[in-house]
Amino acid sequence: MANKREPILEPVSILSLRPTQMTVGMREVGEKRKRWRAHKSKKKAELLGRHMIPVVVGPDKRNYVIDHHHLARALHEEGEKEVLVSVVADLTMVDPKAFWIVLDNHRWVYPYDVKGERRNYRDLPKDVTGLKNDPFRSLAGELRRAGGFAKDTTPFSEFLWADFLRRRMSRKTVDNDFAKAIEQALSLGKSKDAIYLPGWCGPASDD
Repeated sequence: MANKREPILEPVSILSLRPTQMTVGMREVGEKRKRWRAHKSKKKAELLGRHMIPVVVGPDKRNYVIDHHHLARALHEEGEKEVLVSVVADLTMVDPKAFWIVLDNHRWVYPYDVKGERRNYRDLPKDVTGLKNDPFRSLAGELRRAGGFAKDTTPFSEFLWADFLRRRMSRKTVDNDFAKAIEQALSLGKSKDAIYLPGWCGPASDD
């Protein structure tokens, strides 16, 4: 396997990028869109040059996104057509039937739906417009920003937290009272139940 991290300086169509996950937190996408709109054109151009999307090139020569799905979706919704990508690995030589297994072994794919249930690789969206909203992914992202857990290099760490919260909290609360949901998430995040999760910042007292 050829590993390379040189950016492709030719812009790539955002809609040509293939996701390796099924969901995003649309609240988080919305925040990225707001921040993007706040920048002037010159600043936007600078940011597009700096914030490259990491990809793996598959046997079909397509670019498979392995991080920054939220950014790619936000840029698309803001009307941007192209981005720069950084090639993390060239897997063009891999047998197409083995491709997703190789990605899974590297923890470069997360085929879990909005219920946290594993799906077939073929159910992954074909482009960023097919990414579904997972409110618990938004909650996990906000929990990290609120200090509920530390940023961690574990792949898909915020999805692991999202799944932890999904099994202990009401979707209705997350949808209807996000502030209350954050309070609950902060309490759960400090509990011993979360000790196995990446970036755990406990322990908290048990009273």
